[in-house]
Amino acid sequence: MLGEGEGVSSEEMKTAADNAEEAAQAAAEASVEDVVQAADASAPAGDVEALKAQIVEAQQKAGEYLEGWQRARAEFANYKKRVERELSENHQMSMGTAFKSLLPIVDDFDRALASVPAEIKDDPWVNGVAMVQRKLYKMMEDNGVVAFDPVGEMFDPNRHEAIGTDPESDAPSGQITLTMQRGYMIGDRVLRPALVRVAP
Repeated sequence: MLGEGEGVSSEEMKTAADNAEEAAQAAAEASVEDVVQAADASAPAGDVEALKAQIVEAQQKAGEYLEGWQRARAEFANYKKRVERELSENHQMSMGTAFKSLLPIVDDFDRALASVPAEIKDDPWVNGVAMVQRKLYKMMEDNGVVAFDPVGEMFDPNRHEAIGTDPESDAPSGQITLTMQRGYMIGDRVLRPALVRVAP
């Protein structure tokens, strides 16, 4: 206790503050064992046991909270992936519906350009129509719509629609010998099956 008239210098105050800060930092960094050992040395045995029990309980609760948080985070990540997948599938389905209605027009372009007489093949008007067709194909490809011609493949009812057989073919039975109309896929889904003839 300071007597009357006694003062404390600023240097002494700074030293005391530094010592207090160091003590606080050491206390904050103390482990559970440090706390228990300190309690063993300064508190009655009953209080130390109660403190140990409280620490164990607090550790158990912390573990439960961490486990719950990790589980919730994993569930949210799974939910996010599922929503993104469903949005992608819905987008693909809506795009497929829109492009399916364009396929007859694409077929008309194919038939028209396939039957252009040789004498007007280089006509600017024909070239302009062919350019429109290429732009249409490019737009479809950019949106994942791809044509397929299954000649030589074995018949698959999920991807092909048989409209007849080719009895004169030497191909193995069930092999596609002629594509009457190309099929179209969007992603992994068949947008329109190919119309084909197969070997009997």
